[in-house]
Amino acid sequence: MDASSAFQDTLPISSDALLQRLDDWGLSYRLHTHIPLRTVEDAKGVKEQFLVPGENSLRLKNLYLRDKKKRNYLVTLEQSREIDLKALGTELGIGNLSFGSADRLFQNLGIRPGAVSPLAMINGASNDVRFFMDAAAQTADVIYMHPLVNDRTVAMTRDDLMAFFDRIGCEVTWLL
Repeated sequence: MDASSAFQDTLPISSDALLQRLDDWGLSYRLHTHIPLRTVEDAKGVKEQFLVPGENSLRLKNLYLRDKKKRNYLVTLEQSREIDLKALGTELGIGNLSFGSADRLFQNLGIRPGAVSPLAMINGASNDVRFFMDAAAQTADVIYMHPLVNDRTVAMTRDDLMAFFDRIGCEVTWLL
């Protein structure tokens, strides 16, 4: 199975159900549909469809990581930010990090590779996944991310995204 909305009904929480919860909670978003985006490079190829002139926006890359003690992390960064896993582990004080497997990604965040997103913390918060987010998000007006599938993108204001994290009990640790 791929990470597109064609298979969303196999997820613990479907993309449609997530969007309905956002609506129910009064959180605003703009929904864009597109071809499945599996990488940051894929996303750069369609970003022109989403751009709003003058909008201070942030596009993301997301890393599902584990440490040697088998603790799980979702690290969300500005998409062009370079990352060194060894340095990141040192910065976070958690030692060596490695990428989590597709099976663990599904078990802990309820998504498939290619759809990793801060919105997956709707599952991750109750599975003890620690969430780290690039401090650049603190100054962005709008943040673009997948709603649990990779053929949709939502644009949410920073305030609505932070309200989402509050709703699901997700603590955000900011990365400088």
